[in-house]
Amino acid sequence: MIALLDKKHNRENFDCGNPLLNNYLKTQVRQDIKRKLSACFVLSHNKEIIQGYYTLSNHSTPLDIFPEQIQKKLPPSYKSIPTTLLGRLAVDKNFQNKGMGKILLIDALKRCYEVSKEMGSFAVVVDPIDRNAAMFYKKYDFISLPDSKKMFIAIQSLQQLFG
Repeated sequence: MIALLDKKHNRENFDCGNPLLNNYLKTQVRQDIKRKLSACFVLSHNKEIIQGYYTLSNHSTPLDIFPEQIQKKLPPSYKSIPTTLLGRLAVDKNFQNKGMGKILLIDALKRCYEVSKEMGSFAVVVDPIDRNAAMFYKKYDFISLPDSKKMFIAIQSLQQLFG
């Protein structure tokens, strides 16, 4: 079950193999939630074992880093475009290569699509932590932003999936 992280979730044993993502969940996420910097959703089994997690935040992306064909479709008066940041997505080593990343990503994208009906968001943006992460997002039709390591998928594309 995927739910908002709460104090009952055991974060201590989570290990995805990446120290930055592990430490974020273990030491920083509660402060980010309190400060309203991000929301953290966890896939867990009876709150004892966190199988994976992702974070979402409001975001703003400069118009000029989108591909030219997309820039032409957006009002030039917008210097930044409202987007949603899928900031982190990680799966515990014990559950990797079992489709958990896909489950987390689909849940995140569906959540972003639903929220976009009530609050403006042109796209979901990710900043892949490494090449493997970039390949993962590319597999799900994320598009690279020129001159940036960031990638995005337009909410309009999600509407075709979830609408």
